[in-house]
Amino acid sequence: MIQSNNQSNTVPAWRDDRINVIIGTLVHSQGAYILPRFLANLKNIQELYPASRIAIATSEESMADGLPGLLASIGLEADIIPYRILKPSYARDRIWNIACGREAIREYFLSLKGPEYLLFIDCDMTFDPSIINIMEREIHNYDLLFSGYPLKKYGIGLAGCGCMIARRQILAKVRFRCYEFENHEVIFEDNLLEMDAYLLGARIKKGIFVYIEHYSRENDYRSINPRPVGLFKRTINNSAFRCYAIKASVFLKYNLLWNIKKRLDRNL
Repeated sequence: MIQSNNQSNTVPAWRDDRINVIIGTLVHSQGAYILPRFLANLKNIQELYPASRIAIATSEESMADGLPGLLASIGLEADIIPYRILKPSYARDRIWNIACGREAIREYFLSLKGPEYLLFIDCDMTFDPSIINIMEREIHNYDLLFSGYPLKKYGIGLAGCGCMIARRQILAKVRFRCYEFENHEVIFEDNLLEMDAYLLGARIKKGIFVYIEHYSRENDYRSINPRPVGLFKRTINNSAFRCYAIKASVFLKYNLLWNIKKRLDRNL
């Protein structure tokens, strides 16, 4: 599990009562192969929704030092949040980087008084520039909304934080955390977020609402258009079912949902 790790005590110079949505993303050198393209996409997103602010978290000092110049070259403003990766001595999975970064952004978001929503998007994807308007519309009457995207190798993820928006009231009650057991089985941060939110009574919605391109290399991507989700996928992605499957996974120290999904998707 992870602890508080946000190293940034910077107070934003802008007025947060004029901002409704914080766009949060994690940046690290290993996944930065489309970073200029992603940041240009962020600029387009923000231009269509001016009541938004960008927060970029990174655990790499060199990335934190280089981001201001890159942002300036694109004409984009963002708050940069440095964070530390806290993990057990035996841990080796990159999930700790992701979970600690998302938690740093969550803490940053809650330190602000004005914004109602936190939108997480991943830096190896590009999105319909209207994403905020779409997600804001779809989250009406819900607390947590996931928009599905193609995974790099196979299948579609319908409950991942690569494209997720959440209300302040639920983010004040949950934390981003993960498990990696000594057998190196991993329970992802989005698994535990969904489970914790569901057990708190959060209203959770999943679907494919936004056009997304997910890159595995600079010019290699899989894309998805908004579309209805079939009965089978709706059933296996039901949050009640997933909640208890995640609890069982923690008990067994084996990620049931992820391992079953990989086998199903490979056979489709």
